[in-house]
Amino acid sequence: MRIRKGDTVYVLSGQYKGKTGKVLHVDTKKETAVVEGINMKKRHQRPTQKNPKGGILTIEAPIHLSNIALYSSTLGGPTKVCSATIQDAGKSVKVRICRKTGEQI
Repeated sequence: MRIRKGDTVYVLSGQYKGKTGKVLHVDTKKETAVVEGINMKKRHQRPTQKNPKGGILTIEAPIHLSNIALYSSTLGGPTKVCSATIQDAGKSVKVRICRKTGEQI
C-alpha cells in the first residue's frame, strides 16, 4: 500500500479535484481512504445520550485510492512513489521514494 495514515494526498478526480488533505484512515480491503476535509457528506443523526439534540452532521466519506496521489511539497503537486530497501544500522529498511525527485518520503 503506497498511501498510509498521516500522509498528505492530492485529489486527482471528482468534486474535490486539485485539493490536498491529510489521510485519517485507510481501508485496505475496500481500497479506500478517509481524507480530512475531502468528500464531505451530510449525515442525519438521531438524538442519543451523547448527542441529545441530534441534527445533521457533516462528516468525511471514503474516497477510492485510485482518485488520490501522494503530495510532494517540493514539487507542489502529486507524485508517483516507488519503494527501495536501504541499510540502516545493519538492518534493511523498506522506504518510499518520490520517483521525480528521488527523495525519501
